[in-house]
Amino acid sequence: MSDPRAGNGGRKADLAVLLALGGLAGWYLFDAWRASAQVYNLIFVAPVTVLLLLLCLIEFAGQLRGAAAAPAAIRACTLAAAAPDALQPAAAAAPVIALFAAYVLSLPWLGFDAGTWLFVSAFLRLHGERRTVWALGYGLAFSLPTALFFSAMLPYPMPMLLLASEY
Repeated sequence: MSDPRAGNGGRKADLAVLLALGGLAGWYLFDAWRASAQVYNLIFVAPVTVLLLLLCLIEFAGQLRGAAAAPAAIRACTLAAAAPDALQPAAAAAPVIALFAAYVLSLPWLGFDAGTWLFVSAFLRLHGERRTVWALGYGLAFSLPTALFFSAMLPYPMPMLLLASEY
């Protein structure tokens, strides 16, 4: 998570963030369970929260033993982002924030399925993916199941462009 050059202070900060994230996730699950313990109401919250808590626990254990528990690709991305010649965080985040804003504002016209496809594809291109066909294919492979899942699980219709919807 943190820059390996940061020393023990960086590791303590990472552990604090993991504890805070795990605590908030646990509190959210407890609060959702207390509000309604019906399976229909917890079908999305419970698995995602348990997965998040599990990932926090794995990373926490990895931080404690001194080696990051994340896969090598994630560690490489983290180290590349922490390089001295990397952009400042605000400057690096600005294009992503603008892309996300465009995504959210275009959902009523593009629909959730096409909007998500274009957002994921553009995000990949923005972060250095040079193969346009691969970025479009990955965006499609991600957006179609996601759109189908949310359209089936949410109790209200969603705007769709490519998939059938009651909207």
